[in-house]
Order: sequence, then structure tokens, then C-alpha cells
Amino acid sequence: MLTILFDGIAYGMLLFILAVGLSVTMGLMNFINLAHGAFAMVGGYTTVLLMQRFELAFLLCLPAAFLVSALLGALLERTLYRPMYQKPHLDQVLFSIGLTFMAVACMDFLMGSSQQIIQLPEWLKGRTEIGEGRWTLGMGHYRLFIILICAALTLGLQYILARTRFGSRLRASVDDQRVAAGLGINVNVVFLSTFAAGSGLAGLGGALGAEVLGLDPTFPLKFMIYFLIVVAVGGTTSITGPLLAALLLGVADVAGKYYIPVLGAFIVYTLMIVILIWRPQGLFVRQGGK
Repeated sequence: MLTILFDGIAYGMLLFILAVGLSVTMGLMNFINLAHGAFAMVGGYTTVLLMQRFELAFLLCLPAAFLVSALLGALLERTLYRPMYQKPHLDQVLFSIGLTFMAVACMDFLMGSSQQIIQLPEWLKGRTEIGEGRWTLGMGHYRLFIILICAALTLGLQYILARTRFGSRLRASVDDQRVAAGLGINVNVVFLSTFAAGSGLAGLGGALGAEVLGLDPTFPLKFMIYFLIVVAVGGTTSITGPLLAALLLGVADVAGKYYIPVLGAFIVYTLMIVILIWRPQGLFVRQGGK
């Protein structure tokens, strides 16, 4: 039981890092980017290429995956996404879905359709067990590593958005772009930096999740619904909401597949429907939030 809980928390933390960029763009920038999973795929394939072709250490591939995805996000934000900010949400959805299918086709052409395999360092392959019997806690070293990395990133994101000048400028830019520009804030740079950071986090999540979730060109399509569930259930007014939603869904998914494998992911979708019927605005939205 404790092992299932631990694996669910690790899975939930991974979902959070993958989805938090989408939460930021939807909640703070009011832009629906369904191509978010494509940036995660880019981070995963960056890690695969650096490890297989250039024999770079896994730990060095993680920041590289973040940087490559962030730079790609910045380039696309400047050229393709920015003109879509003022468009209706339906236009944004159709535009980003089109980008997703283009990314899938490009990656299938460049890398092939086969599943990619990442060889983890030996120190991440082990497993430690604590306790005995039914209450044994089995901790996979790689999943523990994911939890620690994601916890550190969560604290860092919360601090940046709540306590730094950049966070204040971002909130001001979202509230009223004209007033923010009048106060001397470069709104375009703020949005560019935010979109790039969200894309980079998706790439980092893709690099971390390649071994757990699997990596192939259909990755953005397979996990798009999970990203949307995290954002829909957790709300988009804070970092805490998507985090708690991701943990809830991660534990529910792992426990459901273990105890009722015949239902598979059906339990997660049922949980999402029940929660959104109960609280359409999201389970963890602050009073007065969007």
C-alpha cells in the first residue's frame, strides 16, 4: 500500500512538472496551448539524442532538455503564438492542435515511430525497501529522484511568482497590458520569458518522464488529456492547485491500475467528471479566482 502511494506521488509530481507550463499560459496569459505536450516531447528526444549520439551524462541532459525546449518556445512565441493572443479561444485551440499534429509528423519522420529507450545511471536503477509485510515501502531510486527534483522546482516556481519582481510584473501584465506598459513594463518580454519558461519546464518533464511514461512521436497526443485534467481539476489561479490535482490524479491512477486493472485509466476520467460536476471552476481555485 505504501509503495503504491509512493509511486502515485512520483507519477503525480511528474504530471505536475509536465502540466505546470500549460497552467501558467492558461491561467496567467489566458492562452490555450494544446501543443504543450510537443515541447515535452522535444525535451525527451533531446535527452535521447544527447545520451545515445553524444554519450552525455543523464544529469547534464536535463538542463539541456530545458534549454532546448525553452529556446524553441521563445522562437515560436515570437513568431507564431504572439499574434494569437487576442484571438478567440476556439482559434487558439485549433491553431495549437494543428501544431501538435505537425510536431508528431515531424518527429515521426526524423526519429521514426519506435519507442525510445533511455539508459539511466546505475545509481538511479536501484530500489530501497523499508518495513515488512503489507506496510513495506518500496522506493525506486529514480522515482525518489523525480520527487526531489519536482519538489525543488515547485518551491522555486512558487517563490518566483509570489515574491520576485518578475512575478509582480507578470501579474500586472496579465491584469492590464496597457497600464503595465504605461508603468514601464515590457509586456512582450514578460510574456516571452513566461512562455519560454513554461516550455522549458515541459521539456524537463519530458526528459524526466521518458523512462517512466515512454517516448515516441505520439507522446503529445497520448498525454494531452492528462495535462488538461491537471489544469481543469487544479484550476489556473495558483501553482498549488495544479500540484495538488496532479498528486490526486497520480495516486488515483496508480492505485486504480493496481487494484482494478480491468478499468485502467477509466477511474481517472470518472474522478475528473465527478470533481468538475461538483466544482466546475476547479477543485483548488481560491475564492474569487478565475
